[in-house]
Amino acid sequence: MADKMLMTVLTGCLAWKGGLPVWLAVIILGRDILLGISAIYYRYISLPPPKTFSRYWDFSLPSAEVHPTGISKVNTALQLGLIGWTVGMPLLTGIGWGAGTGVETALIGMQYLIATTTIWSGASYIYTKDAVKILSQGEREEEKSQEK
Repeated sequence: MADKMLMTVLTGCLAWKGGLPVWLAVIILGRDILLGISAIYYRYISLPPPKTFSRYWDFSLPSAEVHPTGISKVNTALQLGLIGWTVGMPLLTGIGWGAGTGVETALIGMQYLIATTTIWSGASYIYTKDAVKILSQGEREEEKSQEK
């Protein structure tokens, strides 16, 4: 969760200041928003009755498991690398590694790579069978007993 908060704040700030293209920020933030909406939906449909507000937010009642996909982990690492590189670009240009050295071209290539892996990562949650698992009653009870 901390990596999502970090990526959201840094992506928004860098796009606002012109460090990241807006189209890339929309892809990154849009994927995270869609994943958040999906998590809310899966929690609701998998929660056993009665479905009340307090039971919805009671996470001692397991109802679904979400497992990050492999590409999602790679994508997070690449996004953090891109953010670090983007934040460090003013330092690189200040010491003469900016315009004309290929660093800016490589950064643009990295941005397209991140766009691709972000879209791929979002799609992997849709098309991977093991990404989201709605727990059966027996699995819920087993999960609760393991927490004790």
